[in-house]
Parts: sequence; structure tokens; C-alpha cells
Amino acid sequence: MLKDKIILGIDPGTTIMGYGIIHLKNNKMSMINFGIIKLSKISSHPDKLKRIYDRLDGIIKEYKPDEMAIEAPFFGKNVQSMLKLGRAQGVCIAVALANNVPFEEYTPRRIKQAITGKGSASKEQVASMLKNMLNFKEIPKHLDATDGLAVAICHHFSKGIGEHNKLNKSSWESFIKNNPKRNITK
Repeated sequence: MLKDKIILGIDPGTTIMGYGIIHLKNNKMSMINFGIIKLSKISSHPDKLKRIYDRLDGIIKEYKPDEMAIEAPFFGKNVQSMLKLGRAQGVCIAVALANNVPFEEYTPRRIKQAITGKGSASKEQVASMLKNMLNFKEIPKHLDATDGLAVAICHHFSKGIGEHNKLNKSSWESFIKNNPKRNITK
């Protein structure tokens, strides 16, 4: 485990994408930066994806994160919106891979739980908790920025074990692996 680590957190979006960057040194956390990438003035979805790629690539090259954490897909009622969000998430992951930055995903509920202790917390509650935790002066207008910070901090609190690294406890394969003495063989 690195004693000195930079984590980039991403709250993907196709209108506004939030990001937050934290630094951990000897397990002491500090905020490096947080902000948004505004995409609302770009009308073409492929052009939005290109902007996400270019801006995130620049952020990675500037801050050189050791790891990236991203909010995982959630299920909504609007299929077109979900598809667009999924593409944005995919582009973010592609940028991380292109820069050899390992990534992990976390569900919105898990991120809120890690920051506030309540998985159903509002964006405002998350932002307020982060303001106190990281001592920044004021909560930004666009809470997507604090959501990006929340993803990075959730990754730290979770010790890098997100949705990809969790063992699927409901599969037979994991049951057999975790209970070798209960296997009956003839």
C-alpha cells in the first residue's frame, strides 16, 4: 500500500461531470483540487465524449493520480439517458486505462454511505460533510464537484475495494471457494 497516494474521483455526466482529487500522505488526507467539466453547450453527444476524454486526459497528466475511482452506473427510467451516461463512464475508464491508472467503481449509495453514514443522503448533505472534513471555504454551485471528491474519499475509505474487487457472495463458485470443508465429493 502506497504511503503517498493521489486519488482522482469522477462523477460522470453528459451535462456536467464532476471530479475531485485527494492526496494521502501517511494516511492523512488533504484535498488537491475539485471542479466540473461543463458539457451543456456542446450539442453533439460524440463531441461531448471527446471533450470528456480530452479534459480528463489533461487532468490525469497534470495531477498524475495513482488511482481513479468512478461512480458506477445506476438504473433509471430513461433508457437513453442511461446509455449516454454509460458512454461517458466508458470514456472516463478508457482515459484511465490509456494513462495506466488503475480504476475502481462504487455505487452512488455506497459513496453516500462512506461520506455521511447514510446511503440515502442528499447531494447537499454529502457536500456539507465534505466541507467539514476537508476544510474548504464554501460549497460550490455545482455539487457534481463535491460528488467527485466523495467518490475519491469513498475509494480511500474502502481501501480500493469497489464493485470490481468485491467477491460475488451470491455465486455457487464463491460459496465453494469460501467453504471448502462443506464440499462433498465422491
